Amino acid sequence: MNTDIVIDRDSGAALTAESCYRALAAKDARFDGVFFTGVKTTGIYCRPVCGVKTPRASSCVFFSSAAAAEAAGFRPCLRCRPELAPYALQQNLAHAVWQRIAAGALNDGDVERLAREVGLSSRQLRRVLLQHFGVTPIELAQTQRLLFAKKLLQETRMPMSDVAYAAGFGSIRRFNALFSSRYGMAPTALRRRGEVEVQGPDAITLRLAYRPPFAWQELLAYLAGRAIPGVEAVHGARYARSVQIEHVAGWLSIAHLPARHQLELSVSASLAHKLMPLLARVRQQFDLDANPEVIAAHLSDDPLLGAQIVATPGLRVPGGFDAFELAVRAVLGQQVSVAGATTLSGRLVQAFGMRMATPFAEVTHHFPTAARLAEARTEDIAAIGLPASRAATIRNLAVFARQGGLQLRPGAALSDAIAHLKSVPGIGEWTAQYIAMRALRFTDAFPAGDLGLQKAAIEAGDVRLSERQLLARAAHWSPWRAYAAMLLWQSPSSRKNVPMRIGKGAS
Repeated sequence: MNTDIVIDRDSGAALTAESCYRALAAKDARFDGVFFTGVKTTGIYCRPVCGVKTPRASSCVFFSSAAAAEAAGFRPCLRCRPELAPYALQQNLAHAVWQRIAAGALNDGDVERLAREVGLSSRQLRRVLLQHFGVTPIELAQTQRLLFAKKLLQETRMPMSDVAYAAGFGSIRRFNALFSSRYGMAPTALRRRGEVEVQGPDAITLRLAYRPPFAWQELLAYLAGRAIPGVEAVHGARYARSVQIEHVAGWLSIAHLPARHQLELSVSASLAHKLMPLLARVRQQFDLDANPEVIAAHLSDDPLLGAQIVATPGLRVPGGFDAFELAVRAVLGQQVSVAGATTLSGRLVQAFGMRMATPFAEVTHHFPTAARLAEARTEDIAAIGLPASRAATIRNLAVFARQGGLQLRPGAALSDAIAHLKSVPGIGEWTAQYIAMRALRFTDAFPAGDLGLQKAAIEAGDVRLSERQLLARAAHWSPWRAYAAMLLWQSPSSRKNVPMRIGKGAS
């Protein structure tokens, strides 16, 4: 890999060794996760925000990924902990494949299967990752497993065997051997050095980092207003929900640690072997990999958005923990208020969801699966208080999801995703854009048919912008139109509007 040039995966700009060193010397959090610094005199690699004394420039080499640093023979710093670095938010094929590997795609499968899933040959997949990250798929997976195991060792009291299997190693012997050869120490030695959070016998507590600023209260308020009764709840400053991943059931709760620029995640011990995909979902739901400074720099050119950025710095786009769940919630919101959609979603859960036990009185059920709703009769779905046409849409969506319709290939274009979603009878432009924005994580998705957005973006003398006028103005906000939508929804003019959507909208 050429260590003289690092690509900023948020902006696409090339960072020279000199610019990386300036960011390192300034401990600039904007570049946390964008590059890593290998220090030749120590053999260790660090995040740009590492608190140690800045090494001399002649001792530094720079890498665009932790995997590339480890492939070059560097060990992760025990102080700044590279496994805590936020990921770089970018929607391209290489990054989408990397996200799948980070979520454990190669733990139970192989490169050939992953290549088929993303529409490539194994040779093409290898070439894409080598060009973008400087490592092969296997090398990338090994680095992610080791860093994840390191995280579990330093933050939990999980038994060593559980750590190995949760991190995707097929055996404890393989885990011990690779850890010792790569990091120069036994896993048990690292645990003795770690600071373990106090946790109950039925819970695992972990920390997830983000790039500041982070508008936590605004994000939590948005989720609270749309929480599905029985499935999600907001208790004060903590979010909680039920979890079901590949038939493994449990729960999670999340709180904010602003002094550390981290979220504290507690999960039921039953989910120990599903932690890699679970953490990937949490990162998406809370938009932890956004770079708010980059987004703000682009959107601040618009006076309307600039004022709201100052009022709510670090505003995120709340994602969905489960794509199908959020898509159904979007359909339930068509032609009704936010509160009305919340009531309907609670009825759907009571009628079709599975009951479960959690430590939270308000979290009592799992959301209905796509298989369950696909097999339900339309009239039974309508019995929760839906028009027959909307009940049919829910069932159509369930069939669509059961057939893999919400699992897009990495690198898919937004326009293709919207057309794909709109192929479901009953899903229109607004609903498709909303699902793409929150569930499928397209940063440029923009539901221009929303009445609140049209009123929030009014020009002098206008009652509201038309959908076409709003799209014309929003063209300058690409590729961050989803963040522009959140800013407009936070604006005083939007909050004064009646929360009703036009067309086939959802909220």
